[in-house]
Amino acid sequence: MNAHASHLQPVDAGGLPVYPIAVGERLESHYFVEFHYQRWLTSDTRLLADLEVRSVFLDLICLAQTQSPVGTLPTNPKLLAKLVGLSQEVFDGLCKREVGPLHNWAPCLCDGVQRLHHPVVTEIALKAVNSKKRNAAANANDRERKRFASIRKILVRDIPGGARFAESQSMVEQISGWIEGEYPGGSCTVTRVKEALNALSARE
Repeated sequence: MNAHASHLQPVDAGGLPVYPIAVGERLESHYFVEFHYQRWLTSDTRLLADLEVRSVFLDLICLAQTQSPVGTLPTNPKLLAKLVGLSQEVFDGLCKREVGPLHNWAPCLCDGVQRLHHPVVTEIALKAVNSKKRNAAANANDRERKRFASIRKILVRDIPGGARFAESQSMVEQISGWIEGEYPGGSCTVTRVKEALNALSARE
């Protein structure tokens, strides 16, 4: 089916695949795209499309990284023409070719809104999102370890009788949680650790 015609024809939304990346997902530091050049060199699009189409196709892959959800494109051909910087007439002409710039792009649902997705672009975007989540989790764990170490150090060094609390992982976690609740994003100072101890003692 011609790619240009397919995204202009009515589509049964109930039969569309749901895009696996949430609309609110952002990749602010996503400055490069994982590009498998061997897959591209042997792909149908590169082998069957002419040079103009290939150029626009690659532009669309890059532009999809800036969209929401990441990895998708709008279905509106006017928006697509604007994105690639072509006149509507030129873009429509490219899409009418046997292999156009929307080759293998297909409709999907993103929070109930129809968008275009491409299986390879989706694969790349998913890898980037999952990598971001893994890095965020690792950074959060590292911050937590440093916060616990800071609390233990303060308990042992600056608070009389605090060494026994430093030996309790549960108490350290409670102090950390109290400080985070009262001073979101704040550091664990001596004063705040003392405040946390007083507040936790008052609960008993």
